[in-house]
Amino acid sequence: MTELIEIRPGVWAIKRLYKPPARSALPLPYVISDNMEPTEQVDGKFYTSKRAFRATGRALGLVEVGNEKLKPKPKNAGSRASREARRASIKKAVEKIRT
Repeated sequence: MTELIEIRPGVWAIKRLYKPPARSALPLPYVISDNMEPTEQVDGKFYTSKRAFRATGRALGLVEVGNEKLKPKPKNAGSRASREARRASIKKAVEKIRT
């Protein structure tokens, strides 16, 4: 059965059930844990902490793939002579293939 409620004098609306938004019971649902499966580093020890694993890798001079900082390439990578030599080399290779 439909139930009406009066919003203000002379204005009626259908009473709808209030459904609260879905929320997690956790206070911080997007926290990434520092724990990981025991993983062996190149020093032969097993680590269960991501922070300790990365610190040991950095101390040994290793670079974690995806976190390395790339050096920017110069805009004009090569002189005019090198560009002309590259074009001549490509032209020579194309001519070899065609014959």
